[in-house]
Amino acid sequence: MRKNVLGTALGTACVTVLALGLATAPATAAPSATTTRGSGWEPAPSAPWDVPAGERCAFPVHGEPIVDEVVSRELPPPAEGVTRTVYKGDLVVRVTNKETGAHYDADVSGTALVDAYASGAQFWRVLGPVLVGVGEGSLDRGLYVVDGAYTIDIGPTGTKTVAGPVVRTDSICARID
Repeated sequence: MRKNVLGTALGTACVTVLALGLATAPATAAPSATTTRGSGWEPAPSAPWDVPAGERCAFPVHGEPIVDEVVSRELPPPAEGVTRTVYKGDLVVRVTNKETGAHYDADVSGTALVDAYASGAQFWRVLGPVLVGVGEGSLDRGLYVVDGAYTIDIGPTGTKTVAGPVVRTDSICARID
């Protein structure tokens, strides 16, 4: 697995999260080895998810973490109505074509800092790979491993804009078609 470190401009290491526009509420899990008692880091595991045919890929897709050592820490808010959270840790998600059984294990152990707004909008500052599901946005509809140094601006309606000086995308739909 890849380890990434975010520069001091963002403080400590930050996030690995699924930006799928799905229900990604953390499931309950035991603390990982990267959680230090009293450090402020809390387990932030990803729940399995399903996406119907046509929503991201032409076929129905199932995603499930097979390695999930993600932890999060809430930071002081930058403004009223904004929650700022950092996430870090190894995450490998098995993405499966539910029609054929073809799957791909996506190492999405990137790091990021996420600002969440009361409107439902989010702004991510990311280094390394994360899994991004796009319905509408700067990328075509699909599921991608997005890697590099970039931002993800998620509008209140779920529109995603990926931008930055170094951005590489890998289509998971194409890998498991």
